[in-house]
Amino acid sequence: MSEARNKKILFYVQHLLGIGHLMRAKRIAQALVHHDFDVMVVSGGSPVQSFTVDGARHVQLPPIAVSADDFSVLVDDDNNPIDDDYRNHRREKLLENYEAFQPDIVILEAFPFGRRQVRFELLPLIDAIENTQPRPKLICSVRDILQKRTKPGRDAQTAQLISQHFDKVLVHGDESFAQLSDSFSEAASIDEKLIYTGLISAQDVQQSKDQFDIVVSAGGGAVGEKLLRCAIGVVKQYNDLGSMCVITGPNLPEFVYQSLVRSAPPGVLLQRFRDDFTGLLAGAKLSISQAGYNTVSDVLQARCRCLLIPFSMGSETEQLDRARRLQTMELATLVQESELSVDYLANAMRAALSQDMSSAASTLNTDGAHNTARTLRELAAQGVAS
Repeated sequence: MSEARNKKILFYVQHLLGIGHLMRAKRIAQALVHHDFDVMVVSGGSPVQSFTVDGARHVQLPPIAVSADDFSVLVDDDNNPIDDDYRNHRREKLLENYEAFQPDIVILEAFPFGRRQVRFELLPLIDAIENTQPRPKLICSVRDILQKRTKPGRDAQTAQLISQHFDKVLVHGDESFAQLSDSFSEAASIDEKLIYTGLISAQDVQQSKDQFDIVVSAGGGAVGEKLLRCAIGVVKQYNDLGSMCVITGPNLPEFVYQSLVRSAPPGVLLQRFRDDFTGLLAGAKLSISQAGYNTVSDVLQARCRCLLIPFSMGSETEQLDRARRLQTMELATLVQESELSVDYLANAMRAALSQDMSSAASTLNTDGAHNTARTLRELAAQGVAS
């Protein structure tokens, strides 16, 4: 690992609603530290108590999120729309840390495929990178399935930014499961920059000392209330499906969490967060969740049966696309959010519990975090960009 020693990586990540982007970045950053990189993680979303990367520096920008009433509006931690002064403060802090750290590699999570709301700080950062001598390498870190864009020309704009400024695009997926071209129309124009790393999943998983038949999770929790209530309702109405651990996520509103606590029957343990989530999956008979990238990666890593209720509000397509692919591979049972009820979920759980997924899951590459670090180590050994 000597090629990477003392090489500096600035890793920018912005979560706006859930915490999936942040948790995926955490796993990658931890692998980078393990591979002897000097890592600075710059995060711009609401602080998450469980977010730590051992051995890495962490810079928290003034936080922003999307408004619960209008996803196009950015708000601060007090739910007030941000203004130009707030944007300027964030941009200045980001650029100051870039200049002070002097990274050899800069990773932008999602951008320019997503996170267009923060162009006000990322485009100036890209300009700063282009004007730095010697110029650091600029890398995009992106999940395998994207939210499909409906605005004409948006994909072409993204591809142009990639072609002009980015050295590589690390696609965190298994090419046999999903290719970027499936959800990004201009993938062919940037094909020479694409590197598939495998799925970013938890590493070195040890089965948890706590064991439950069913593990229910709602990601960050911001949009999972209906799933959680139905899962708890199944245990209240049926007593033949076993014990259940329900993990609500840190972003579930407190009044909703307390309501769920009051309604949970014996046999259900309700918690906001578990550090041993993947270890719980390793000992469970069934996982019930939405179809977010991180949860699905962990389910596949644990080789646990899974029932997926993809988040598909409005024009969201990414989770439904992922769930359908897994169902086709007989790795998941799919329930549409619109069909969700206590009785329907109970029947789906029985169907999922009868599923044998032991063979196909092992064919998917789930070592994406360390593969990412190895790839960046090779790029670091090549020296800085010209």
